[in-house]
Amino acid sequence: MVDLAFSTNAYTRHSLPTAIRRIADHGYAGVELLGDDPHAYFPEFTETDRENLLEALEETDLAVSNVNANTAMGYYDDAPPSAFFEPSIIRADADAREWRVEYTKRAIDLADTVDAPAVCLATGRPLPGTMPEVAREHLLESLSSILDYADARGVAVGIEYEPELLIENTDEVLDLLEEVDRERLGINLDVGHAAVYGEDVAESIRHSAGSITGIHLEDIVGGRRGKHYHRIPGKGDLDFRAIFDALDDVGYDGFATLELYTYPDEPDRAARDAYEALEAYV
Repeated sequence: MVDLAFSTNAYTRHSLPTAIRRIADHGYAGVELLGDDPHAYFPEFTETDRENLLEALEETDLAVSNVNANTAMGYYDDAPPSAFFEPSIIRADADAREWRVEYTKRAIDLADTVDAPAVCLATGRPLPGTMPEVAREHLLESLSSILDYADARGVAVGIEYEPELLIENTDEVLDLLEEVDRERLGINLDVGHAAVYGEDVAESIRHSAGSITGIHLEDIVGGRRGKHYHRIPGKGDLDFRAIFDALDDVGYDGFATLELYTYPDEPDRAARDAYEALEAYV
């Protein structure tokens, strides 16, 4: 059976412990931890921060669905939107690429600490001057180091594809999994990303059977004809009955995590309304 979780990335105007406690108030069984500023930006995440996190999780009895390591905006003093996934694991600059590999390992450490089954990781965009085939070589090299580390700690790594990234759809991520051929590499499947790319979301889930490390949920208006903007379920065009039926068909029994970072001004409303819209399916 699928359980619902909610990502702390909707609560970026609140501390991580506060976000966890407020998410618990809305009935969720799990919480996804944002592995970035202002919650768990690893170069600045202290032992006191870790203790406060563990205290909040114990108090609320929430499980951790995933550590979201897709971004590292804390790396920049004033990050432009184009730097959303930078520095990435496909960055041409070797030092920047290695920084991101080590950052991902810290996310794995946190997942190990809080008994999360997985971390999610986006590949980033091939930047000007880096041909896609060279970026893929960097990706394979980075993943080899990351997965060696993850294997030793029993944590899965879910690649989250997204339009315009090096890995941007279901076929590409499945090809990557086949090429890398490592047990702990899988897919963090964001239903909105599949829809915006133009995929049938339920079929994307079925094609990914056995490889899904986590699910991100949000609604999207217009599918491929629309914009990539995360909305509360019921405020867009996705068929959540079909999505949950597909998850049932493939035997997925992990967490489905609401990722509604687009509601920083009203995260409690987003959490409450999303739960009410989806509780019938779980």
